[in-house]
Amino acid sequence: MQKSIYEYVGNMHIHSVYSDGELTHAEIAEAAIKAGLDFVIVTDHNVLVEGMEGYYGDRPDRRVLLLVSEEIHDPRRTQRGNHMLVYGAEGEVAAYAPNPQRIIDEAKERGGFCFLAHPIERAAPPFDDYAYSWQNWDIENYTGLELWNYMSEFKSYLTGKLAAVRAAFNPDKYISGPYPEALELWDNLLISGKRTRIIGGADAHGTTYSMGPFKRVVFPYDFLFQCVNTHIVSDEPMTGDFQHDKMLVLRAIREGASYVGYSKPASARGFRFSAQGHQAAAIMGGRIRLGHGVTLQFVTPQVADMRLVKDGKVLAQEVEGTHRTYIASQTGAYRVEVYINYKGKPRGWIFSNPIFVVD
Repeated sequence: MQKSIYEYVGNMHIHSVYSDGELTHAEIAEAAIKAGLDFVIVTDHNVLVEGMEGYYGDRPDRRVLLLVSEEIHDPRRTQRGNHMLVYGAEGEVAAYAPNPQRIIDEAKERGGFCFLAHPIERAAPPFDDYAYSWQNWDIENYTGLELWNYMSEFKSYLTGKLAAVRAAFNPDKYISGPYPEALELWDNLLISGKRTRIIGGADAHGTTYSMGPFKRVVFPYDFLFQCVNTHIVSDEPMTGDFQHDKMLVLRAIREGASYVGYSKPASARGFRFSAQGHQAAAIMGGRIRLGHGVTLQFVTPQVADMRLVKDGKVLAQEVEGTHRTYIASQTGAYRVEVYINYKGKPRGWIFSNPIFVVD
């Protein structure tokens, strides 16, 4: 009998008033409820805010699980960048900011894990905004990459004042998907044998921007929570018990039982990617033995351009489909990309974590 699969959607890169965000944790939770999210993880810069975790909301059908983690960087670095998202570490590790490997090791010691935030980023020179890319690649044992950061992509379109106004008032016209360089980086890590997972996030701050007489919160939290999110899947449901549900969310993220979805073109809920072998099965983030072959299946919630990717190359494509089956005859990391037409051009819609086919 096939197990039930439960899906939950959340945002994992958010800032509050405790660093450079504009909302309190309770206000962030309210914005998440308004946007229809199941969980959020607040990641303030270099501070782990205690006492804020829990369920927020006034009734069972209108609540959100709020967790607290951290985005760590070394503010003394001359060369900007090296921002690391640390999840699930039951304790402060920002003291190790000058040494990224020490952050990873200490987080692991405390039961946590790390993702490299916006590892590929582009600057916005007209606004004196730098590219906060990841630079120190002499590290090991990080869990994965933030493949798609909404605000990071948005600022790449700020090539001038007029372009900034156009983008701010019509962001859906510009947002297209993860940077191609980020996808290439991820594929190269997978090819090298690293079982690198991915997440997506908003990088929400709620900042008010001014240009002459005009002032505007360009991206309110509830708007961003309807854009790029991380969808987790689990064979057990959330129960409403805080500790149980916290562990369920963190375990799915750590293991890569998840995918990145862009909800503006259409809801990404309902995507599935699975593998079936001889007396074995796996979902995203999992491993399965090759044996005499593995059947890979992926399903989208509506018609889209679906692509199965391995080693940076498209192995199978369904230009206008909702499901596809592929027989894998080689070991490696298999992942799915899905694109959908929106506002006149194809947009990145869904990016799955890999299934690892092994000897």
